[in-house]
Amino acid sequence: MKTLHFPGHINRIRKLLKIWGLSILFFSCNSGQPDSSDRLDLSGTWGFRIDAADIGTDQQWFTQEFEETVSLPGSMTTNGKGNEIQLSTPWTGGIVDSSFFRDPSYEKYRQPGNIKVPFWLQPEKYYKGVAWYRKEIEIPPGWEDQSLEFRIERGHWETTVWLDDQLLGTENSLGTPQVFSLPEHLVAGKYILSVKVDNRIGDVNVGINSHSISDHTQSNWNGMVGAISIKAKPLVHVEEMALYPDIDKKEVQVKLIVANETGRAQTVNARFEVSGANGRLEEKRAEISLEKGMTTFQLDYPMGDSPALWDEFDPNLYEMSVQLKGEDITAVRKEKFGMRKIGSRGSQLTINNRLTFMRGTLECAIFPNTGYPPTDKQEWKRIIEVCKSFGLNHMRFHSWCPPKAAFDAADELGFYFQVECSSWANQGATIGDGKPLDTYVMEESERMVKAYGNHPSFCFMAYGNEPAGKHHVEYLTDFVEHWKARDPRRLYTTGAGWPVVEQNDFNSTPDPRIQRWGEALNSIINKEPPSTDYDWSDIISQWEHPTISHEIGQWCVYPDFEEISQYTGVLKPKNFEIFRDRLYDNGLKGMERDFLMASGKLQALCYKADIEAALRTPGFGGFQLLDLHDFPGQGTALVGVLNPFWKEKGYISAEEYRRFCDATVPLVRLSRRVFTSDESLDARVEIAHFGKEPLDAVVPEWTIKYENGETLAGGDLSQTDIPLGNGIALGNIHYAFSEVRKPEMLTLEVSVGRYVNSWPIWVYPAKQEMEEEDRVRVARHLGDREKEYLEEGGTLLLSLPEGSLKDEAGGDIAVGFSSIFWNTAWTRGQPPHTLGIFCDPDHPAFRYFPTQSHSNWQWWDAMTHAHAIRLDYLDSEMTPVLRVIDDWFTARSLGLLVECRVGKGKLLISGIDLVKDRDKRPEARQLLYSLKRYMNSDAFSPETQLSFNKIRSLIK
Repeated sequence: MKTLHFPGHINRIRKLLKIWGLSILFFSCNSGQPDSSDRLDLSGTWGFRIDAADIGTDQQWFTQEFEETVSLPGSMTTNGKGNEIQLSTPWTGGIVDSSFFRDPSYEKYRQPGNIKVPFWLQPEKYYKGVAWYRKEIEIPPGWEDQSLEFRIERGHWETTVWLDDQLLGTENSLGTPQVFSLPEHLVAGKYILSVKVDNRIGDVNVGINSHSISDHTQSNWNGMVGAISIKAKPLVHVEEMALYPDIDKKEVQVKLIVANETGRAQTVNARFEVSGANGRLEEKRAEISLEKGMTTFQLDYPMGDSPALWDEFDPNLYEMSVQLKGEDITAVRKEKFGMRKIGSRGSQLTINNRLTFMRGTLECAIFPNTGYPPTDKQEWKRIIEVCKSFGLNHMRFHSWCPPKAAFDAADELGFYFQVECSSWANQGATIGDGKPLDTYVMEESERMVKAYGNHPSFCFMAYGNEPAGKHHVEYLTDFVEHWKARDPRRLYTTGAGWPVVEQNDFNSTPDPRIQRWGEALNSIINKEPPSTDYDWSDIISQWEHPTISHEIGQWCVYPDFEEISQYTGVLKPKNFEIFRDRLYDNGLKGMERDFLMASGKLQALCYKADIEAALRTPGFGGFQLLDLHDFPGQGTALVGVLNPFWKEKGYISAEEYRRFCDATVPLVRLSRRVFTSDESLDARVEIAHFGKEPLDAVVPEWTIKYENGETLAGGDLSQTDIPLGNGIALGNIHYAFSEVRKPEMLTLEVSVGRYVNSWPIWVYPAKQEMEEEDRVRVARHLGDREKEYLEEGGTLLLSLPEGSLKDEAGGDIAVGFSSIFWNTAWTRGQPPHTLGIFCDPDHPAFRYFPTQSHSNWQWWDAMTHAHAIRLDYLDSEMTPVLRVIDDWFTARSLGLLVECRVGKGKLLISGIDLVKDRDKRPEARQLLYSLKRYMNSDAFSPETQLSFNKIRSLIK
């Protein structure tokens, strides 16, 4: 039996009954009920209907019942609604590498029922279009003379709302609550609330890759999340309250917009009171004359002689209470705030007039279990506490704005936010060209400042990410100038990445980092020999304002397949399943953990180099990592030392990371990392110190330690009083390595009180003599002479010259020292294509070339003179002496040092050119020496037998 509803008639009956002084009550088992005297909680069961043809408005679905139901807050995906994933699924997001749709290796993942995409996490159901949500609500008695509003904390995306058959309006904010005013003098009783939600990109194109809407990260969900409620406010109430702290004047300026919906002018008494870190302050009173509608009022509130300031070290919060009293009127509004001033001094940033340095990461709306951002404070506190444990003090929200819970958590923990207006106007979208996005961004920024402007954590704002458009520079310059004049509580920049303009409060640019987009093997880390004596002074000297480097890092690690079990929500790692299949299909099952740990150590090394370069730069503003945790989209960018759930992967801890990423970090400038025993170490020791206060009477110490922890040398440094800032010299270290008798991996360590940092260095004997008869012949080519030598039982080391390996044998695999940058899919194959080495450090081949199981700086020379040899080209069962880890998209078995038997002889093939210019390459000389010692010993006993012609076919 169906219940019939005539919402329009019911509403008219109510109004008539009210005129007659009567009332009528309607009862419902699923109506929203008040959770306080002024709020009706609408969470729970809602009617639901998909409107794929977008006909619901014309057919007046707001007057009809729906057969399906969903639970809100939530999305269609969390409720299991939508379409099955198909090849034709209309994803929201750019796919740079479209090989999935045609490459034979993906054929089994294109089959109905087994669709698995490699470019992002995959929902079980997907829907893009219009959907309707419907709920019976009950307005309680006593609300007739209240101002009522329907609030959706976060709707995705455009929402249109009806109460019974009355249209309330349309909202499309992505970063703030969507609010609808209900009709005046609404009588108590039942009503039907209908919400039409459309998650398509319409006239306002924020950009398909914007993390506010994209399937690359949170997913393009359809629904309503967070608090969904109807709120009742007195007809006279504080509509807006903006608080402007001034730490120099020791006061806070209060700006009110007071709503008067009584229909007549009147006067109210206002009482202002502040409580917080240092107790309750003396109240202030004022009389406010209200016109009909909105009235503005301003007051300066003194904060006492010593107001408690807010920052990352002392997140002191206050609460301002404003009470309005008049004839039959009492209204209260409360807002928390912090006495905080974010500014600059020359090219450096300041917090409360003290030098500071931004150490940040990105948050790209990555929430696999829900597919949308959390709206509870505890979850945001967990995330921020993880970031702080890794030495960070701020977070950039890439092309989106977080909900209030995130700001509340950051306020309480002392964490700085850069917030953006939900747009990445690029790759099909532009800004500044007169399109609807231009108006939308300004309106969205106004909404964001209105909603979150009092939060002390809201320190930086940009329009969004990496803009495009013929006139984007002019538009974004105006954007910055508008907000600088409008609201001095934070700093503004045009866009994350660019453009750099004179009007910026701070610059966001990708120039200061060790690998920039498109540099490939020509970046500092891949082209320049290892050192720590460079910085970004030359780059930032061209600008007057502080510079925060944009998206540094982007260093990848091998997928952690044990992570798959953590995906218990709506987004599934089908991409990881593809990559695991590739590894297993190539005969490498069992290697996944080794690849993760080895590539992870290289990833951490790359991040350390990036971060320390920023910290070494005098006058620098800070950096924003991409990323502390993995980015699951854009082809799968495994760039985090943490997974998407902010959990460690096992190869570096927060404590280890904080040694090189913290408010205080000891640093050294080394011109190189590899020495011979007839040379000396000369290092300038510095410190970056952006703590709470200067360090007085500390004694910096340095040591050089052997691998077993024993001390080789050490001493104190002269600078004992350390001011705030960076580029602060602590002293110099000079040490001659004449006492080092054998190849050593040493550790240079500097400690300043409880702050400790360290750097590995290598020392090789200046001269090496073979202790046994050298039976090894070294060749760079294979000819008849080498064939005869091997077939007669000779021992040969083949050192392949650079460029000599055939493509099908591995010559087309770009090897570099660094990890993969971002990923090869989204960068269109940008080199390097490998993730460092993996080996057994106890293998006798490395007895005289100290190594760990993973890449470290002593391998830089080898990796920049290397080919990766495809073992499936030779013999897929071969186990190399030295392996290089392949890109997870291809997961090939690759070797740098491969041994085999040829005829009666023994052969070691080196994909590393160990001969070219080796008089200038101490690492090559030492590795060659170690390999020859191994090959002259009984330990050199290859198992795999290959023909000479097979080996020779490797070479062009």
